[in-house]
Amino acid sequence: MAQKEFLKEGSNKTGSNTLEWNQRIIVIGASAGGFEAFKKIIRALPADFQTPIFIVWHMAPDIRGILPQVLNKENSIPAANAYDNEEIKPNRIYIAPPDYHLLIERGKVRITHGPKENRFRPAVDPLFRSAAYEYGSSVIGVILSGALDDGSAGLWAVKHYGGIAIVQNPMDAEVPSMPENAMRQVNVDYCVGVSELPALLVRLSNEKISQTHTVMNDEQTKKEIEIAAQHRAMKRGILNFKELTPFTCPECHGVLSRLQNDKIVRYRCHTGHAYSADTLLLALTEKIEDGLYNAIRGMDESVMLLNYLGDHYSEANEPGLAGVYFKKAKEADDRSQLVRDAAMAHEQLSNTSLRDGVKSEEELKEEIKK
Repeated sequence: MAQKEFLKEGSNKTGSNTLEWNQRIIVIGASAGGFEAFKKIIRALPADFQTPIFIVWHMAPDIRGILPQVLNKENSIPAANAYDNEEIKPNRIYIAPPDYHLLIERGKVRITHGPKENRFRPAVDPLFRSAAYEYGSSVIGVILSGALDDGSAGLWAVKHYGGIAIVQNPMDAEVPSMPENAMRQVNVDYCVGVSELPALLVRLSNEKISQTHTVMNDEQTKKEIEIAAQHRAMKRGILNFKELTPFTCPECHGVLSRLQNDKIVRYRCHTGHAYSADTLLLALTEKIEDGLYNAIRGMDESVMLLNYLGDHYSEANEPGLAGVYFKKAKEADDRSQLVRDAAMAHEQLSNTSLRDGVKSEEELKEEIKK
């Protein structure tokens, strides 16, 4: 297949996604369970597949990015960790390196160390959001296996700007939460198994791109992309978007602003960290557990210190004072049990866990009826 020219000439100074692009781009996001899905998809694509592919896969910041090497064994389409300001070319797979966001600008990629989104860097939302903003209806967005809901807001942006929204069938996903949450919040175009995705991507890449969908580039999306690109959130006026909330950022304790795209509610602090409602709930309940164990540690230390000082005064022949210290140590130890009980009973909550709880209750009621 002859290599196509990637972009037609033109400019976007009007702020509207009305330019004619002569080729699509594909953005894919995944978390837990995504590794095998990526391998299956890339393996089944034709070696001369011209549409550029951009991948974000959640990973720990201190691990070596092995995905490019793995994908290069599956297909001859060149795959590599992207580098900053790298030119976008056909027949390439660009992968977000560990601990860096992957963003798309006009004809090039950006690799940035902007604030985490949904507690991840790289995160799926910044990639999808930037692709939608720059490439509009040329974008195909794909959400694969993963926990929680990173990518839902980004897939909404893809759809909002005229692109195509695809999710892996949750029944086919190793961890179904990411595609399930995307389906709840976005009117997706396709829900398919991994085995069906390669043929679908080939077909969609060869279809004529509709130029009828025109959306003005909104200021909120622009500012959020700039924040991911390492611009300061405060100077980008993040506190001016929507309303301030009584909640604080679990990572930096900055005040959180409430953002909304249709029915998707999100939060962003003035230093730039961003959360979906689900991720914020999980992060806050995790912090509660951390706080409870921190309290237990402090109470245990006070008990040990009181007993130590009691022994000291006992050896110094001050039995009355020693007895007071031992008594207070016993009282503190008794109180600490209340905190221990609270820590043992504490739950880390998320939309997925709560939905599973509702499902279990409904199944139990049905079983009782039988």
